Amino acid sequence: MKNSTLATAAGLALLTIAVPMFAQAPGTPKLSPATQAAEPQAPKPQNAVPPANPFPPVNPKNFTATTPTADEVNSFLKAIWGYDENRIWSVAAILATPAPGVSKVVVFVSDKSQPGKGTQTVFFTTPDGKHAIADNVIDFGATPFAATRKILQDRVDGPARGAAGKELLLVEFADLQCPHCKEVQATMDNIAQDFPQARIVFENYPLSEIHPYAFRAAAEGECVRKAKGDSAFFTYAQTVFDMQDGLTPERADATLSAAVTKAGGDPAAAAACAETPAIKDAVKASQKLGTDVGVDQTPILAVNGHLLPVAGIPYETLKKIIAHQAGLDGVVVHLQPTLSTLK
Repeated sequence: MKNSTLATAAGLALLTIAVPMFAQAPGTPKLSPATQAAEPQAPKPQNAVPPANPFPPVNPKNFTATTPTADEVNSFLKAIWGYDENRIWSVAAILATPAPGVSKVVVFVSDKSQPGKGTQTVFFTTPDGKHAIADNVIDFGATPFAATRKILQDRVDGPARGAAGKELLLVEFADLQCPHCKEVQATMDNIAQDFPQARIVFENYPLSEIHPYAFRAAAEGECVRKAKGDSAFFTYAQTVFDMQDGLTPERADATLSAAVTKAGGDPAAAAACAETPAIKDAVKASQKLGTDVGVDQTPILAVNGHLLPVAGIPYETLKKIIAHQAGLDGVVVHLQPTLSTLK
């Protein structure tokens, strides 16, 4: 796993620059005199807050940008935060900035279970209205993950399990030598049990610069799949994860041979197959797919296009996110307690 922060996990803290909120700015966000004097663009009154509004009154003078609208911001925040029934927010300001077309959005965020506490989230939207920038760049809009979902539906080609259709498509980008990827395999098994509507696909994303045997392991896995099918691949992959400590100069050959054998394959044939240009190109294509949709660490789970650093998300929260995204995309799932939720 790369040294990327998990603070962006699941869109939970994505866009979140936490600072003291209401006590520091009891009426409105702290704005410059020039901004306060700008011509207001009042938002529509709808905000994602309950009748007992814990936030300061919205001041129309804090809306100086023509785009995005408060409704667009609310739709975006519902897409990334709507799974959390306790999270409430109020769009406090949408400000023009000196950069043409770049708007500054200020959102007050609170938790119904913790009255009186809150944070202030600040992010910027790009002139084309397609991206938001805080500590990273993410897609913006009412359906921010739709474009990535379409790319994955069109191009995903890794070993799969679960449903045949791609209406609820969960794509795991993983490195077979990555310790965090090993840790989340129990999570992936739980997901497969709890979401039978999902098609779960494994895409190789070997981080060869830090894991010297990851690419070779991925290539031999592709050969196992080619010879024995998707189910054999998952047996192979789990065996590699279980024997991950053996991916060393002294033991790598024996470790991968054992994994191939466990999957019902021929170790010598798999090793020879892994050296062919076609198999190497297949692994590189999987890597490129990940890079094209924004993967920069492992493990990443794409839930209908929503990229989640799955190792940093509690399982019950992850279930809520999957169900929420499925609902936004018109896929009916029913969250029910199962034995897997107790693991």
